[in-house]
Amino acid sequence: MRDFTTKQMGDACEMLVAAELTLAGIPALKVPDNWPQYDVIAQPLGLPPQRISVKSRTFKVGSAYVEYNEPDQFDWLAIVILGQGEGHGRAIYVIPRAEAAKVARQDKPTSKTANIRYFRIDEVERLFSRYRNNFALGAPSGLP
Repeated sequence: MRDFTTKQMGDACEMLVAAELTLAGIPALKVPDNWPQYDVIAQPLGLPPQRISVKSRTFKVGSAYVEYNEPDQFDWLAIVILGQGEGHGRAIYVIPRAEAAKVARQDKPTSKTANIRYFRIDEVERLFSRYRNNFALGAPSGLP
């Protein structure tokens, strides 16, 4: 049993991502609630503002998913997973949208959920370990 709602968890994770980016030298802030398509805006030095969609989930093995809407406009997907690992802490992945799109699952084009892209929560570490704690908004070595 947890002492916070799903909305409170989502808001806290958005603020957490904005804080980590800022402390890594990229000023960022949470946009107002119900802002369309992304949750955090960051301003790297000398680059255009970066839009970040934040998704938060509690770790679970099996058929539990992190998902985003394909038509949404954002530059980075931040996935915050609570209760992952031996210490049951949190894991944060900040992934370029193009990289997330390469491995995202999707349903048939004729389905009602055709615009949803998703990943199993228990596969996020395997898929995106190189983007864990990527608060500098950089690509890992070997990638453009």
